[in-house]
Amino acid sequence: MAMQEFKSESKRLLDMMINSIYTHKEIFMRELISNANDALDKLYYKSLSDENISFESDKFYIRISADKERRLLTISDTGIGMDKDELCENLGTIAKSGSLAFKNENELKDDVDIIGQFGVGFYAAFMVADHVSVLSKKFGSDEAYLWHSSGADGFEITEAKKAEAGTEITLSIKKNTDDENYDEFLEEYRIKSLIKKYSDYIKYPIKMLTTKKKLKEGSENEYEDYKEDETLNSMIPIWKKSKSELSKEDYNNYYKERFFDFEDPIKTIHTSAEGLISYNALMYIPSHAPYDYYTKEYKKGLALYSNGVLIMDKCEDLLPDYFGFVRGLVDSSDLSLNISREILQHDRQLKTIASNIKKKIKSELELMLKNDRKNYEKLYGAFSRPLKFGIYDNFGAEKDFLKDLIMFYSSSEKKNVTLSEYVSRMGEGQKYIYYATGENTDAIDRLPQTESVREAGYEILYLTEDVDEFALKILASYDDKEFKSVSSSDLGIENDDNSKAENDTKEQNKDLFEFLKKSLEAKVSDVKASARLKSHPVCISSAGELSLEMEKVLNAMPTDQKVKAERVLEINIAHPIFEKLKSLYENDRDTLSKYADVLYNSALLIEGLSIEDPVAFSNNLCDIIK
Repeated sequence: MAMQEFKSESKRLLDMMINSIYTHKEIFMRELISNANDALDKLYYKSLSDENISFESDKFYIRISADKERRLLTISDTGIGMDKDELCENLGTIAKSGSLAFKNENELKDDVDIIGQFGVGFYAAFMVADHVSVLSKKFGSDEAYLWHSSGADGFEITEAKKAEAGTEITLSIKKNTDDENYDEFLEEYRIKSLIKKYSDYIKYPIKMLTTKKKLKEGSENEYEDYKEDETLNSMIPIWKKSKSELSKEDYNNYYKERFFDFEDPIKTIHTSAEGLISYNALMYIPSHAPYDYYTKEYKKGLALYSNGVLIMDKCEDLLPDYFGFVRGLVDSSDLSLNISREILQHDRQLKTIASNIKKKIKSELELMLKNDRKNYEKLYGAFSRPLKFGIYDNFGAEKDFLKDLIMFYSSSEKKNVTLSEYVSRMGEGQKYIYYATGENTDAIDRLPQTESVREAGYEILYLTEDVDEFALKILASYDDKEFKSVSSSDLGIENDDNSKAENDTKEQNKDLFEFLKKSLEAKVSDVKASARLKSHPVCISSAGELSLEMEKVLNAMPTDQKVKAERVLEINIAHPIFEKLKSLYENDRDTLSKYADVLYNSALLIEGLSIEDPVAFSNNLCDIIK
């Protein structure tokens, strides 16, 4: 038969197939294996309605062989095969799908898995081969035909001989170039790794004669090679098995092998859905954060499969950032893939799956929080930051979804508590949910601002991560109870006697407070009398929305813009230092200015803030001591 040209503007389209559609050359193996799977499926579906076709599972398989010397890679199957017209039509017309035509002709339902419905996967072979031949014999026919082509110039079909029905594709692998190593596709280890990566769950066995070693006869330490038939794929994916078939050990072993973790996961989530969008999902919550989790190199996402064939190793769209620590996979036959099977054509199905998965993960975490507190505490210790950042991110769009998953250390319980647990213990007269910020719980314990709140019998939440206060600011309230920082100038617990004492003291000493404010120039917005302080002489509180802790966090970011909270210096009117300040105002105002600086900077140090001029602070302190 003379050389025929491809249809559908072949040269231009084939060049696009080879150079544009597929991102990685290794994809050719996935495509050819998927086509072989389809050929076997077609024969299997025929056997369901044709009593003359017997299904014998041991005769349905795919075989791979590599000849390094001749640079030939062969992929064969025992499927339905093709006659001359089908070879011409299916392989001569780019984007003509024999699988899709078979599905339509036989009126197969949408839930019947036929992988190759686009008709372009075969041409991925030309990415790694300079010549491709297809020897095929259709089931029930006595004739076989050979299709062969060297690319866009066209193809030729000739009569051939083949003993059994099926198809055998032989690729003449290209020679290496300076940029590409084509030898790897003839290496046994590389073929095995590609099958494992992309086609491990093809439901028919993928066989290959592989090299093994054995002791030479009569030798104790000398080995020789021999060939043995090996099935390269596991065929039945763990996520398609019923939960009753699987043990905890089965799940954990798969996790450790798949994700290269040395520890068992904290939680396994095995779920499926049927309906408009059907899928199986197997997800794991690790017991610890990956070493690169908090780096820009970390990439979140679940592996995405379509009918057991890997489409994407990490599909980021399946997980929100705050659940980025979850590992696992999703397998669905309902995805609208583009012709390369590498990219999703429409995202409606994916969004539906992602929404369901997000809700499932949350419900599992809530159950763990309720029934397995110890493990939830472990999880939270590793991944509290993304959960809290999820509340703050995107202007609080997910705050209501996540608010019951976050916890903070409690001053009274001496452990992490949820916001719900805090509110359940609030007394009838308590207006606010109180919190304090600091580097750690010990540092917060020593804050002057916590004394009056604890003395009033109120529980305080300790915020020790930089995202904590931002998250609470976005939440604003929980169960109609507002959050209130202990550093706020108005705590809502001041009694009438205290308020009267503060006001009377400030009025009686208004010139003193005005002098102190002027001495501190633009450092504070006010200096006020405080009756809430107990043992400490002074503290810094904030008057505006921007807190002192938020100031620290924002100024630590690598930007040129710096912010400053509106600071108020509070002076304990019951402390001996206040009497000293009154005396200095009457007798030594120069020294009083130094006292003001020392007290202000001392308050900054207690808050964990840096001193603007350490030298001046040291000099003033020494002058006071002298």
